[in-house]
Amino acid sequence: MQITILGGGGFLGRKLAQRLAQEGTLGGQPVTGLTLFDLQAPASLPAPFPVRCLGGNIADPEAVKAAIPAGTDVVVHLAAVVSAQAEADFDLGLTVNLHGTLAVLQACRALPAPPRVVFTSSVASFSGGQDARLEDDARQLPGNSYGAEKAIGELLLQDASRKGFLDAVNIRLPTVIIRPGRPNKAASSFVSAILREPLLGLETELPVPEDFAVWICSPRRAVEWFLHAMTMDTGPLGLDRGINPPGRSATVGKMLSALAEVAGPAARARVRHAPDPAIEAIVGTWPASFTAERARRLFGFSEQESLEEIVQAFIEDDLAATRAERGL
Repeated sequence: MQITILGGGGFLGRKLAQRLAQEGTLGGQPVTGLTLFDLQAPASLPAPFPVRCLGGNIADPEAVKAAIPAGTDVVVHLAAVVSAQAEADFDLGLTVNLHGTLAVLQACRALPAPPRVVFTSSVASFSGGQDARLEDDARQLPGNSYGAEKAIGELLLQDASRKGFLDAVNIRLPTVIIRPGRPNKAASSFVSAILREPLLGLETELPVPEDFAVWICSPRRAVEWFLHAMTMDTGPLGLDRGINPPGRSATVGKMLSALAEVAGPAARARVRHAPDPAIEAIVGTWPASFTAERARRLFGFSEQESLEEIVQAFIEDDLAATRAERGL
């Protein structure tokens, strides 16, 4: 089985690649090759199969075509410009999030056999805000450019699936926490920062009130969802290729309480309030909860861990590497 991960240099792409290398199989079939593609060629990793590492622009059709050669069975499309950056730079968001997805579609369409495409969409493709608990058939009505671009990408891949060009599963990821490394330009970056930075011994700012709720998932669970989507039976999806996976709705206050439970009250004390209306204006449009019954009942997507388990998982999986990367 030949697999390509677009955005393979990002933290989720890297974790997925490591999992594939560790197991050597996918859905009971041996992995025979893996291509990792990002703006800069990702570092290779030891694996029981060949690993290609390519650099290029996701909006460049020729670069994407090279990353999705004949014989590719599965494409995981993680490449994107994140929320606040796409909102601030409309043209960049269109280039990467829209034209990049078009390039992926065309590369897949040129293959001799239609591949499975796992597309990471986002909770940001919906509106509703803090009071929302959205059903699986809720209408996507994004309140930001990033969400609009993700919703457009979903529709394009849905139609390409209908035409038989590819076989898409569009996973609308919750906010993924705790992200390793450094803060990024996502509007939701603070959700990881208020847990990660205190664990690193650093102070950080909270731009929203403590009763602000977020629909979240862990990196471990996101990777499980990707692996499941890469081999699941897509027949029951029908025309609707979108999946709202079973994340967890949690207030910032509950996240900080989990931090204190695992790492002690001194860690929680490193978070200070610093209201940021621009950030709250973006994340405040995102729904705080989904029913996610379709993902559970029909497709067997795994449930989200507790907040305390999410904090502990970061300590086990990523804290040491993040310390080293940041010279702490």
